[in-house]
Amino acid sequence: MTSQHHTTSLCHHRRISGAPGQHVGSLIHVMWIVMMGFTSETWASTETQPHSIKIEGDVTLGGLFPVHSRGPAGVPCGEIKKEKGIHRMEAMLYALDQINSDPDLLPNITLGARILDTCSRDTYALEQSLTFVQALIQKDNSDVRCSNGEPPIIPKPERVIGVIGASASSVSIMVANVLRLFAIPQISYASTAPELSDNNRYDFFSRVVPPDSFQAQAMVDIVKAMGWNYVSTLASEGNYGESGVDAFIQISREAGLCIAQSIKIPREPREGEFDKVIKRLMETSNARGVIIFANEDDIKRVLEAAKRANLTGHFLFVGSDSWGAKNSPILNLEDVAEGAVTILPKRASIEGFDQYFTTRSLENNRRNIWFAEFWEDDFKCKLTRPGIRGDSGLRKCTGEERISQDSIYEQEGKVQFVIDAVYAMAHALHSMHMDLCPGLMGVCDKMDPVDGRMLLSYIRAVSFNGSAGTGVMFNENGDAPGRYDIFQYQLSNTTNPGYKIIGQWTNHLRLNDMQWSGGDKLVPDSVCSFPCESGERKRMVKGVPCCWHCELCDGYQYLLDEFNCDTCPFDMRPTSNRTGCRPTPIIKLEWSSPWAIIPVFLAVLGILATSGVIITFIRFNDTPIVRASGRELSYVLLTGIFLIYLITFLMIAEPSTVVCAFRRLFLGLGMSISYSAMLTKTNRIYRIFEQGKKSVTPPKFISPTSQLIITFILISVQLLGIFIWFGVVPPHTIVDFDELHPPNPEYARGILKCDMSDLSLIGCLSYSMVLMVTCTVYAIKSRGVPETFNEAKPIGFTMYTTCIIWLAFVPIFFGTSQSTEKMFIQTTTLTVSMSLSAMVSLGMLYIPKVYVIIFHPEQNVQKRKRKKAMTIYNETAKF
Repeated sequence: MTSQHHTTSLCHHRRISGAPGQHVGSLIHVMWIVMMGFTSETWASTETQPHSIKIEGDVTLGGLFPVHSRGPAGVPCGEIKKEKGIHRMEAMLYALDQINSDPDLLPNITLGARILDTCSRDTYALEQSLTFVQALIQKDNSDVRCSNGEPPIIPKPERVIGVIGASASSVSIMVANVLRLFAIPQISYASTAPELSDNNRYDFFSRVVPPDSFQAQAMVDIVKAMGWNYVSTLASEGNYGESGVDAFIQISREAGLCIAQSIKIPREPREGEFDKVIKRLMETSNARGVIIFANEDDIKRVLEAAKRANLTGHFLFVGSDSWGAKNSPILNLEDVAEGAVTILPKRASIEGFDQYFTTRSLENNRRNIWFAEFWEDDFKCKLTRPGIRGDSGLRKCTGEERISQDSIYEQEGKVQFVIDAVYAMAHALHSMHMDLCPGLMGVCDKMDPVDGRMLLSYIRAVSFNGSAGTGVMFNENGDAPGRYDIFQYQLSNTTNPGYKIIGQWTNHLRLNDMQWSGGDKLVPDSVCSFPCESGERKRMVKGVPCCWHCELCDGYQYLLDEFNCDTCPFDMRPTSNRTGCRPTPIIKLEWSSPWAIIPVFLAVLGILATSGVIITFIRFNDTPIVRASGRELSYVLLTGIFLIYLITFLMIAEPSTVVCAFRRLFLGLGMSISYSAMLTKTNRIYRIFEQGKKSVTPPKFISPTSQLIITFILISVQLLGIFIWFGVVPPHTIVDFDELHPPNPEYARGILKCDMSDLSLIGCLSYSMVLMVTCTVYAIKSRGVPETFNEAKPIGFTMYTTCIIWLAFVPIFFGTSQSTEKMFIQTTTLTVSMSLSAMVSLGMLYIPKVYVIIFHPEQNVQKRKRKKAMTIYNETAKF
């Protein structure tokens, strides 16, 4: 049954011309030859049939399989491909045997085949596939004669009614462009390029595997499930690789994934090309995930280049069905491939095929013209052939070797689909035969020849359970439904290293536990940028939505959303993780604070001293010293001093409306009372002294009553200003969030205070300052008065010292305006300054008097009595 089919005439011919009415078949044929650059020798080889397998039958199916790999430059074919080539091709032979022996499917009709080797090269496959259309190209032999004048005897070429194949998408696309012109249906068992779903361009193409658009969606779902968002893509040049990557990129963009690098592997890669590929991938080293749509030869060379670059374990591959669960691409590269996630249309191992294939031998499989070559490669031996010298490095084959016993055997992943493709064609022919030839045995006239377009309609309508028990059917574009198994190549922590099924995809993904290098269960990262920390916003990299820089929301900002920071309201500060705002703590000057203890101590001391003076003055109210000091004004002055000490407690007390009202009232009132009384005294002394220079008549308004009236008039000015202030701006509390607002919001505080700004505070004291300065001027003018006016000089010293205190107060008060403890420093400075000025007044004016009154009462008498007492004292002393 095996043959080298020759269709040559029995004498030479001079010309071939196309017959009319055949869709300009010859012209199209010639156009293809010209387009592909075929030589006359190529055409001759096509005419004489390429190296192929011929199975006789009533109807003939074509078969296209990559029995050999792509050869080096100038050589069409390379090494034999045991799994992808021989396994798949034998699956077609097995399916034909099963169908031909089935009494219920195509009874009395035998399926034959013409099987060709594509050598994994689309141009070579196109050249070979011209065999399938020879019978449809009619030749005009009317002017062809043999040398004896007789017409030549030309054998009728076989007619191929449908084609099973091809494997690679690029090959299927090239072949489909020819077959559609001659209305020959084609069913692929492995081509998954999305381009082939175009029913306008590839209307005679169908496939029992889902297109890469489904596969690409499944791969996008895998990438998302692993938490990746930044990956690179690798594609073999050609329709399968390029269209697969294009579909992945399109779907990934919609899913929010980013492509770091999209690299195409040339059809004929130069030396060092794969090292350059690895180098390019490392330009974006964060993109550890590599999506690879490539043939197994390119996959192997990519892994080899990664190993040469010492990048074992760096790249995490997600392979398409061209990788699937094959061992050949990872042979001796298992460590580089560890963790690789691959996808394969859902399949099952066909037990019947295993039994069939493992019983194949050189004796019972002569129909497979490439089986001897497979035998040598599988058993690592050499067959003796006539005229061929054996390789001394290999043992001689005995022919008694057995597959799976003397060699490693595992059924190739697409075997199921090859069988399903053959059965789909058989079921379509069966339905067609039942409709066109009811009750007739064998091929009837209506099916001779088979109408390709009608057969296509029957193919698209088939629905049956395939070899693995899953349904086989086609949609309007000739595509099979998407059903995938997800594999991972695992080495660690397993007694049986290899591909493990970790999930399935049927319109949605289901993943089980994955395992990575060293048995790690944690999925490695493949992201451009890691998630920002709490409180950090993303600043996107232009043009790359998966890449960003993280920027901390600084100052008083919080994270409004993923990309923006916003400032907290004035009375709030960001939380520690900057995901929101929280109220700013509100503080006040506490009694236990060191800033309060010192002023309170001075105030208490001053109040005690003032109280002591007042009590002493009241107790000795009619004594000469008390009367001489001006009792009325002294009590007024002492009241002012007492109020000055009292204001310390109001300044430290927790602010409230009442406290704020009393602060306004007493802050300047105590000083204005004190300095009004002292100003009245110094003014009286000055007027008396100046009037005495002019006449003996005393000046007006020097009586105690006049002095009190003048003092109260001066005090009333302060009170009037305060009450006007009350009317314009009623006292109230505020929380100042600006004062303690440092760059670090953790130290931000709101200060509960009265509504008195620094300027209003100074304004409140300004009248007292005017009184103080005026009093100082009069004190200076009165410095030369006689000793009779014994209070002039103490008042002068008091005012000089007070001025010095307040001159020191001003720079301290305003110089701390930028301090974080401004409120505490200013409050302490103000209260201490007031207490010190009160102490100076009390110490200079009244402490000496109290000392005399208490410790030297003998001096607290009228002057003449004091002289008489001194005389008696002196006379007594003589004795």
